[in-house]
Amino acid sequence: MIISRQKKESNIIEYLLYMWQIEDIIRAYKFDINLIETNIISSFQLSEVEKKEMYNWYEGIIETMKLEEVTEKGHFQALKNIIFDLNDLHLFLLQSSFHTDYRKVYESTVPYIVEYQLKSNNKDKTIVEICLEAMYGVLLIKLQKKEITIQTEQAVKKIGAMLALIAKKYFKRENDDFNF
Repeated sequence: MIISRQKKESNIIEYLLYMWQIEDIIRAYKFDINLIETNIISSFQLSEVEKKEMYNWYEGIIETMKLEEVTEKGHFQALKNIIFDLNDLHLFLLQSSFHTDYRKVYESTVPYIVEYQLKSNNKDKTIVEICLEAMYGVLLIKLQKKEITIQTEQAVKKIGAMLALIAKKYFKRENDDFNF
């Protein structure tokens, strides 16, 4: 909750990846708020009021995931909406004469995106979602302390650079400091 708030205000891509991790943690704890309280919430040095706020935050996400039927896989609608918004921004940036920097970064990333898309069979997903999934997959591999190939590292650097740039432009747009 605290971390998600900070990430949402500073880097929307990190926020999405963090929230995907939260969804997976909730699934791992089988949507049991008591297990989450024991194993996660209690590990934070927080006041009782802050712990209650975090408890309510997790409980709200659990309820949302159940209502939206994303208990097995997928993401709840608020996160999907951000991804759609980012993809709309991505498409706008590709067309904009003010944002040629983004187009250059994207064009250098396309081969890695296509390769990941083919390997993962993601035909119906947006470019931004494909890139996020690639980054999240590498994050999971690193958490498992598995080795990552040099080719994967190169792809992650390119995709990460593109996502970092779109996150920066998203932040500027949200703060009315954006060229249209």
